[in-house]
Amino acid sequence: MSETNGFEPKIVAYVCNWCTYLGADLAGTSRLEYPSNVRIIRLPCTGRIDANLVVKAFEIGADAVLVSGCHPGDCHYNAGNYHARRRWILFRELMETIGFDMRRLHFSWISAAEGKKFQQVITEITEKTIALGPYNPYGAEPRVEPLSPMPQAAAGACDPAAELELRTAAKRVLESGQANVVIGYGARGPVFITRPDDVDRLVWNANCHQNLATYLKRKEIRALGKAAIVMKGCDERALIILERESQIARPDLHVIGMACNGMGQPKCAACDTRETRFADEKISSAQPPADMPDRYVAVDQILAMEPADRMAFFTAEFDRCLKCYACRQVCPMCYCERCIADKNRPQAIDTSPHRQGNFAWHIARAMHLAGRCVGCDECTRACPAGIDLRLLNLTLARTAEQQFAYRAGMDPALDPLIGTFSLQDKEEFIR
Repeated sequence: MSETNGFEPKIVAYVCNWCTYLGADLAGTSRLEYPSNVRIIRLPCTGRIDANLVVKAFEIGADAVLVSGCHPGDCHYNAGNYHARRRWILFRELMETIGFDMRRLHFSWISAAEGKKFQQVITEITEKTIALGPYNPYGAEPRVEPLSPMPQAAAGACDPAAELELRTAAKRVLESGQANVVIGYGARGPVFITRPDDVDRLVWNANCHQNLATYLKRKEIRALGKAAIVMKGCDERALIILERESQIARPDLHVIGMACNGMGQPKCAACDTRETRFADEKISSAQPPADMPDRYVAVDQILAMEPADRMAFFTAEFDRCLKCYACRQVCPMCYCERCIADKNRPQAIDTSPHRQGNFAWHIARAMHLAGRCVGCDECTRACPAGIDLRLLNLTLARTAEQQFAYRAGMDPALDPLIGTFSLQDKEEFIR
């Protein structure tokens, strides 16, 4: 069939060891013929098929990718395919937003007894890929499609009374021994106050937009002892995620909650958490704006483009990446001792700042933050190349909200999005 145009597609299939691989073996022992274009890579479980593997397949020249495993309820490890299904729901939305050709990404449940189905699936994918032709997602001509400017919230006016109350509270917790260090905002950025006499260095104004939760993971800060931290309502969501992931012990942390009327950042216009909900003490009060725009309007602008235009847009964005990892360093959710981007045995992500490696890094970063990103947008603010990284985070946040009714850090009683599953998770994209 491929002789019609001389094109022999390369198809990579990541399959479960216990079902799909045995289904492929059954197809062979049953003498069922199917195209030889597929390269099968066997893994212990679909739960172990990381999104990086799919990206790597396209990176090295695959024209299509198949992910396949046990039917729901038949997993050798009980629930690996359920966990995989939830991740693939998120991953597909991310890939579609970036502009990958979703006709080349396939998912299927194939049991050990379904040799015939394996034959049919491989044949159909091969025929479809031949019709589509060769695929090089990284060959797009970089093109900037200007997005409509995000609504900007006015920066809240400086409140001298709130600033004075903050300094008083900080001095009290230091003198009483409730905390050994106060993490707050200074005139030129974050400050770490260890002496009561230095609390006058604390400020509260429109420049206090950093998410200070990121410092709680630093060894240097932990070495200072029990901490008190100044928190806005939006940033408090990060504390909830960090506590659920056992990165902080909330009883050992004193939270001074500051009400916020907006810091003039893009995220502030659609912010609906302007007061802390679980702080140990609260200062001042605030109200969400009466006319609040949709927080996902930027994603809608991207999806309004054609897939090729979306790929050209993100190609232009990612081509500017220097691989400085400022986005990783400033993120409160990035706390791994050794990041996957730094590992070289095996090397999942090329460390060089070239197009394929940049795509792999930003897709991996976004997927690692799925269900965890609290929308502080510090990654975008810190990026020296001006890459609009929030677009990837917003895509996954909207998918989590629409598909699973989940918003990161809003409810401390909710189980994490990744690491859990529901039998009702949608799977219309899986054949």
